[in-house]
Amino acid sequence: MFKRFARLRAVTLLAGLLLATACTASSNDPAPYTEGTEYVAIPGQPHRYDSDGKVEVVEVFSYGCIHCAHFAPIAEQMRKQLPAGVVFKLVPAAFNDEWVPYARAYYAAKKLGVLEQTHLALFQAKFADHYPISTLDELADFYASHGVKRDDFMRIATSDEVTAQIRKDAALVQQWQVDGTPTIVVDGKYRSASIKTLDQLSALTQWLAKRELAGGK
Repeated sequence: MFKRFARLRAVTLLAGLLLATACTASSNDPAPYTEGTEYVAIPGQPHRYDSDGKVEVVEVFSYGCIHCAHFAPIAEQMRKQLPAGVVFKLVPAAFNDEWVPYARAYYAAKKLGVLEQTHLALFQAKFADHYPISTLDELADFYASHGVKRDDFMRIATSDEVTAQIRKDAALVQQWQVDGTPTIVVDGKYRSASIKTLDQLSALTQWLAKRELAGGK
């Protein structure tokens, strides 16, 4: 079993495959994953990230998490394999002071329209190339190397709008009872739990999403 990917500790905000392809099971096939083991049902009413009408797959992640760095290319392939009617989203966890700049950077990159071209690149630069990317200033330097005006990045990253979004995310992550990254939440109803490999996390996600798309059967 994985040791828990990245543990939750004190927060200054409001609160941190087996190689296989998920298959469509018939009503007589045993479920490949067990509630209470590989995934859990989140108590209470579903809490979705938004209400766009599609089945929602959310990865709670951080650019400060090396396991998220390992999962990122797998998640990108998984996103492409999700069926029509399923949407994949990212929510940056701000479990501690050190991770807040990464959450700010995520929303700044999204606002500036460079998220797609920088998402994997940031993980590469931090964990493979070992560039010092921890502070907001260092993150601004990284995005500047990808054509972003440094002042624009800092202005958006430190804005009240981004601060409010991070607080909103923290409340939602707490409702989902997420205490580590990467964690997958499907439709605000199910959360990945005891996962042995990152490939298994991808397969579980696809299975849950397809089951939810089929009406939970």
